[in-house]
Amino acid sequence: MKTSNPVLARLGQAAERERAAGYAQPGPYGQPGYPQQQFPQQPYPGGYGQPVAPPTVTPMTLDDVVVKTVLMLAILGASAAAAWVLVPDSLVGVAWIGAAVVGLVLGLIISFSRMANPALVVAYSIIEGVFVGMVSKAFESLYDGIVLQAVVATFGVFFLMAMIYKARIIRATPKFARIMVAVMAGLFGVMLVNLVLALFGVNTHLRDGSPLAIGFSLVCIVVASLSFVLNFADIEEGVRMGLPQRYSWTAAFGIVVGLVWLYIEILRLLSYFQGDD
Repeated sequence: MKTSNPVLARLGQAAERERAAGYAQPGPYGQPGYPQQQFPQQPYPGGYGQPVAPPTVTPMTLDDVVVKTVLMLAILGASAAAAWVLVPDSLVGVAWIGAAVVGLVLGLIISFSRMANPALVVAYSIIEGVFVGMVSKAFESLYDGIVLQAVVATFGVFFLMAMIYKARIIRATPKFARIMVAVMAGLFGVMLVNLVLALFGVNTHLRDGSPLAIGFSLVCIVVASLSFVLNFADIEEGVRMGLPQRYSWTAAFGIVVGLVWLYIEILRLLSYFQGDD
């Protein structure tokens, strides 16, 4: 199976090697299985003197990704609620920045790692939950009801994109993937430069509620929404390739990252229209 995602291509090749070598299922903490030749012949339960073949690698399914995504969102939501209640107002800014930095580092490690690591993904969910909780608390203190509006809008957009992808209205072609990666990298660069300039007191008007800021947020929302098309395509290809079940954590991670980005941008956009209230 061909894929335009180089990471999926490498993982698919690894899955082929694992199946060819007859590896057993990975352990509960993601340890690799044992080769077939390391299993001695056992008289039971296959009958006296009959060898018992070790289990093969369990492939990832769509249900696995759904379960892991829901679990990650549950952990993130619980972490956000705990941070909202437990972190005092005087420390919201510190917790916000700290969680953002740690979450970014963990996200980069997970993204560039070739092995799925459930522990890191769960840790990311907890840290990102603190970030989301602090951002939400800050916005809710200024604009009553804005968090619920943003949550509803975020999941509404997500399910809309899922239906659009299922209907094949938008396809994740190699050209589409290249354009999306380039645009997302460009947006990340712009946001990083804007953040650095803001620290030195320079206002680029990208985040101040001006028409330019509204336009920029709309672009980010559109791009974040379209990124789900890449996520859905990668998951579909991963299932077809027979990637090991543990990679459902990595697939779920990609969806959660997109949801958090989309939520923050919708939250920010809504605040622009409520700024005069």
